[in-house]
Amino acid sequence: MSTPVEHVPSHHFRGADRDRNGSGVLVKDCCAAPVAAEPIEPCAPAPAEAPRAWVHYARIARPDHWFKNVLMLPGTMVAIVLLPSFSATLHLLPWVGVGFAAACLAASANYVVNEYLDAQFDRHHPTKRTRPCAAGLIRGRYVLLEYGALASAGLGLAALVGLQFLLVTVGLLGMGLVYNVRPARTKDRPYLDVLSESVNNPLRFLLGWSVVLGNQLPPSSILITYWMGGAFLMGVKRYAEYRSIGDARVAGRYRRSLRFYSEKSLLLSSFFYALVSSFFLGIFLIKYRIEFLLTAPAFALLFTWYLEIGMRDQSPAQAPEGLFREWRFAAFTVALVVLVGALFYLDIPWLAWLLERNVYGAP
Repeated sequence: MSTPVEHVPSHHFRGADRDRNGSGVLVKDCCAAPVAAEPIEPCAPAPAEAPRAWVHYARIARPDHWFKNVLMLPGTMVAIVLLPSFSATLHLLPWVGVGFAAACLAASANYVVNEYLDAQFDRHHPTKRTRPCAAGLIRGRYVLLEYGALASAGLGLAALVGLQFLLVTVGLLGMGLVYNVRPARTKDRPYLDVLSESVNNPLRFLLGWSVVLGNQLPPSSILITYWMGGAFLMGVKRYAEYRSIGDARVAGRYRRSLRFYSEKSLLLSSFFYALVSSFFLGIFLIKYRIEFLLTAPAFALLFTWYLEIGMRDQSPAQAPEGLFREWRFAAFTVALVVLVGALFYLDIPWLAWLLERNVYGAP
């Protein structure tokens, strides 16, 4: 028979454990004052194995984040356009699916490491504190096995695609370790956290490109565009997280790099990343296909719209997978992708004529 529990006002719990989550594991109040305690391990000891415990290990692999690997597809499209004939690529199309699967497995391996090593910090976040590792539902030895299985499977599929694709996949896994694992752990360092995480964007572009052109590299201008565009997205995400937490000290306990940021510095750095991305995008558009210039205003609107989303209270920019609920933004993004795809094959002669005229109208 259970013993009645006396109600105690919540303020008596300041600095102590407040409640238990659904798993029965104590969870720290993210807003409580810090108290002396024993050092927290990367992942708290797990309770007795529960039925369907495998679900927790599936969750930390974050299959709901696999959609990010669609960033491979522009690399594939650009490579196809640069080939002499479209028919030469038809036999390569099935390998796009194999490459996508390899990228998803490698990304999940990185997510597993991220979840495990971030557990002690996620306990200070109002929503991430319920993640399986932060809640103490994960065993470290199984995390190591899961990482090894996912990384090995990803590399195995990557090797089937080709050597260049395999090397880029190794780079993707390596950046996951640099971002998460000490002594580097760049996610704890201001500005370097955003720049190192966003390197995954050009790596994804390279993966898509390598499926078609596995013995060449893409233009550097588009790689820098991808990198800085990803930095803009990550900077806005940091800004949204900082505002959502609402307390600089708590934000610093959740993510160490946030100790060195402010709302102003996060906005200004995001603006810088957007400008650099736009500059190199312009270089790519003019150099490789003048018709792409028609998309410049649409890209500017995309950047601005995403910043507006990031400035909302409890912004969905904190979790990119939630952006699908922004159906207008998602529809606009899809329409922009379709427009870019159409402009690969649509010739507009008068655009070239305009560029060939000087300011006086003479040839």
